[in-house]
Amino acid sequence: MLALTLGDPAGIGPEIVAAALAAAPGSLLGQLVVFGDRGPLERGARAMGVALPHGLDIRGEGTGEAAIAGDPDERSGAAQVGYLEAAVAAAARKEVDGIVTAPISKTWAKRAGFAFPGHTEMLAERLGAKHVVMLFAGPRLKVALATVHVPLAQVARTLTTASLRATIELVAESMGRDFGIAAPRIGVVGLNPHAGEGGLLGEEDLAIIAPALAPLPPAVLRGPLVPDAAFRDAAQGAYDVLVAQYHDQGLIPVKLVDFDEAVNTTLGLPIVRTSPDHGTAYDIAGKGVARFVSMQRSLELAAQMVVRRAAAQR
Repeated sequence: MLALTLGDPAGIGPEIVAAALAAAPGSLLGQLVVFGDRGPLERGARAMGVALPHGLDIRGEGTGEAAIAGDPDERSGAAQVGYLEAAVAAAARKEVDGIVTAPISKTWAKRAGFAFPGHTEMLAERLGAKHVVMLFAGPRLKVALATVHVPLAQVARTLTTASLRATIELVAESMGRDFGIAAPRIGVVGLNPHAGEGGLLGEEDLAIIAPALAPLPPAVLRGPLVPDAAFRDAAQGAYDVLVAQYHDQGLIPVKLVDFDEAVNTTLGLPIVRTSPDHGTAYDIAGKGVARFVSMQRSLELAAQMVVRRAAAQR
């Protein structure tokens, strides 16, 4: 079973969820519980020109019924948090095996008392995960992040050899368990220009990153890679996955080449979690022009990951 959260009802969440549900096969629909209010979801369906499938299990408390597309407020902020909390509670009770999350607004969620930088940090705390990794999976690039929502000025102080090694090991495990790549080629991107140029352009690549690159059979592990070439090489097939050192280092190339189809996954949780790789897009909310492919891929990947993990446990 999969939980699907509606995200911010004032954003494009209702539209992309409705369109993805309308395009989903019946076998997947039978595995879904939608956490969100029916009103915004129906408005999203009308905007996208689709009909919601019959018999959907929709669970909402009405907190987002009055949300206006493109006009977020305290009520829509509280609603998006409520949907997520309900889905995570279902996961904690083992009622669902995975959660697919539509975009939330960090600003409006915070005003509603949400005490986390984003979904990833909240899920880790609620579900008791010691170390989690954000991995973006697209047709051409798979990129994991060694640090996530960290100001750029603090990245070098946040990185440690131990945390980077834990990230690499989680990525290697996921490539085999979730993506069916038994011996993944993992590239670890350097932090500094030219991967530090032997210390001339920064010591972090030698002092922090290189020691984390101990052998990792059966994976092939390489790095620290020169950042300005690593993503091109990966997009051309040289690596199965890259580990980037900070948020924009990894997200800029992913969104450049795989924006419509990339899926955000959280590794290290006791459940599967996926989401689209974009935000609430208030500027186009309610206009019926939102692209829903990333949400569609998020649902598909979550279902595949749940099946693969169940098979691995047999």
